[in-house]
Amino acid sequence: QVQLVESGGGLVQAGESLRLSCTTSGTTFRFADIGWYRQAPGKQRELVAAISSGGITEYADSVKGRSTISRDNGKNTVDLQMNSLKPEDTAVYYCALRVGVQPVYWGQGTQVTVSS
Repeated sequence: QVQLVESGGGLVQAGESLRLSCTTSGTTFRFADIGWYRQAPGKQRELVAAISSGGITEYADSVKGRSTISRDNGKNTVDLQMNSLKPEDTAVYYCALRVGVQPVYWGQGTQVTVSS
């Protein structure tokens, strides 16, 4: 079955960086569109960044210019590099395998906390 596992979350101070990684299995990864989403307490889950099987990327306005999504088809991973982190980036971050723009399979999430 399809599995996605996130790693790399943690507690950082504002202005610092984190690199999140999503490792997938159970799917032909090179054909998979992958998205990173986040959910802060009391808020809806939102798309942070996504990368298509062809390497086309998209970013939420809130992270554009501060984040980079990338994929390694040899390792079945999609990474999200986040720089200049802000307290409002605090959330649980999830990766998801998408069909079109619809997330279908989810990972368990990783907590990112940014202190001011």
